[in-house]
Amino acid sequence: MKVLDLQCGYGHEFEGWFASEDDFQSQLARRLLSCPMCGDTGIAKLPSAPRLNLGSNADAPAPAAPAQEAAPPSERAQLQAAWLRAVRRIVAETEDVGQRFAEEARRIHDGQAHERPIRGQATPEQTEQLLEEGIAVFPLPIPAGLKEPLQ
Repeated sequence: MKVLDLQCGYGHEFEGWFASEDDFQSQLARRLLSCPMCGDTGIAKLPSAPRLNLGSNADAPAPAAPAQEAAPPSERAQLQAAWLRAVRRIVAETEDVGQRFAEEARRIHDGQAHERPIRGQATPEQTEQLLEEGIAVFPLPIPAGLKEPLQ
């Protein structure tokens, strides 16, 4: 198993697991890889320091590892992780009404359907109309990979 550090064209960093380098290159060439944050398919492999086991001298004591603190995550990585947590929570705690979003939001607003948190798709025009009608909506792009439970 090969674990690679990847980055999309917008600078979002993430990990990818592949059976081999050939598997990674094949998926990359077929544009099967996409950023879990934004869906961008312009993926690049970042440099990484692999761990190499060059010998199997089981009797020799392992050299003491130098005391080293893990580098704190970058501010961008922290913001990305917080955004992913928020989106996952929204997906978990809302009902997906799909293309019926504008209609269902109106029904809830008018008291014709029970009040509950919903999400779905609406055109920019539908969103503008809902806002003009006093119905509070918030456009939130959710990457396709986060719309269903991750394994």
